[in-house]
Amino acid sequence: MTSGDLATRLEPTIAPDPHRMIIKLFVPGEDAALSHSRSTAVIERITALDGDTATYVLQDTLRRFGGRHHDLEAAFAHHHDLVRHRIQQGVELSLTTRLLVGAYFSHEYAVEGAAVCNPSMVPHPDQNGVDPGKLRVAISLRQIGEGHLSSIGFTTALLGPGSDLVLGDRTGPLSTGRRHSVHHRRDLLAADAWDNEVSAALLRSLPECFDDDDFEQAIARLPGELLTRDTAQRTLEELRRAIRSEYAVSFPADLPLHQRVLWPSTAAERNGMEDARLVRVLDEDGKASYQATYTAYDGQHIRSHLISSDDLSRFAITPMRGPASANKGMALFPRPVGGRRLALCRSDGETIALTALDGTNTWQPPVPLHIPRRAWELIQVGNCGSPIETRYGWLVLTHGVGPMRDYAIGALLLDSHHPESVIAELPGTLLTADGIEREGYVPNVVYSCGGLLHADAIWLPYGASDARVGFAHIPLDALIEAMRPPS
Repeated sequence: MTSGDLATRLEPTIAPDPHRMIIKLFVPGEDAALSHSRSTAVIERITALDGDTATYVLQDTLRRFGGRHHDLEAAFAHHHDLVRHRIQQGVELSLTTRLLVGAYFSHEYAVEGAAVCNPSMVPHPDQNGVDPGKLRVAISLRQIGEGHLSSIGFTTALLGPGSDLVLGDRTGPLSTGRRHSVHHRRDLLAADAWDNEVSAALLRSLPECFDDDDFEQAIARLPGELLTRDTAQRTLEELRRAIRSEYAVSFPADLPLHQRVLWPSTAAERNGMEDARLVRVLDEDGKASYQATYTAYDGQHIRSHLISSDDLSRFAITPMRGPASANKGMALFPRPVGGRRLALCRSDGETIALTALDGTNTWQPPVPLHIPRRAWELIQVGNCGSPIETRYGWLVLTHGVGPMRDYAIGALLLDSHHPESVIAELPGTLLTADGIEREGYVPNVVYSCGGLLHADAIWLPYGASDARVGFAHIPLDALIEAMRPPS
């Protein structure tokens, strides 16, 4: 069932690192069903400390934790502001006490405390100083911490010469960046809005492009007789949820890529940002940028969202719309094909399909490409990242799930000009969990969110049982030679 020794595993691996931590808001008692809040009592005990004790506790906390985080005092000040409504009205706290309140309402969270997995790889935006024959790459990682909460992290590597791969640094304090509101398009919001008098009146009063303040001012102008309708408040909350799911995050340009973390920031992704499929894309004019699809999970529903970035320093996040985006696993083509923006998808949960973006920014109903047929993929199939453009056609690395929920990686080849046509497929598997790779947080899984072509070889980062990330090197010509027309 395997296809010989096409894939050579490389020596470097990435393991979960418990030192990779961020600062989160901590509200005492929020995880218990209490008849009264513990927060007010905690604040009262903090403010009752004498000045010398408060100063000592704050300075000791900053001494012990300051080197582990960027600007710890700013994090404490922010968390104080989030809970200051619990401070008795009219009471003015000193700066020391305000920061100390923030410290007691903060905790560290190890973003990789449970697992690291499901990587994707793209050319790094900075190739300065890279020798000929080598390529600096950026690698996205799915980081999983306590409570199975996923975020998106990054690292770097240097590929070549030959099959050499050198991993970049992963040390130093992490940052979740600065969140920004963005401008929203009225026509896209209309696609998600409830079709009733409240939403219709609100949308009519908005400009074609608007920000969050414009939206709240439009609500304030709604006639009272509309606000008293039974559906009014629920409609407004649905509309608020839709616009808040669009946002941007920026990082200082001098902050190393491996210290940047995209952390769940909206209700739609509060239970995780999963499996980013990062790809370097070209627009119709040949301008390069980066995009990634990921799965937003709110604890009950999953939805495909899109990340866009020019330089991997500022990231814009928007939901994806249309029938093809209703499930996880979308993967964008790196350039338009025949004037069409295309993506792979798995909207039915088990079939690899092709979808196109229409003029209203909606992903159209998908066209099936490959259904589960072989023994190692009978439960489901999906992509392992964006199609890779080669001189032979679009190479699609796939994953299949077989008995005992055992994952394997395979390959398809799509026609260069008509990618709805599968022209070849690998008859066996390219990569299966081997030895220690079978053991981990989620056993028997090999899974990738995207590789790339460099020096006539496919470089494939892959997650192994959610316990580590490995790398494989696959000569392109040998892989194509092993593929056969679909049966």
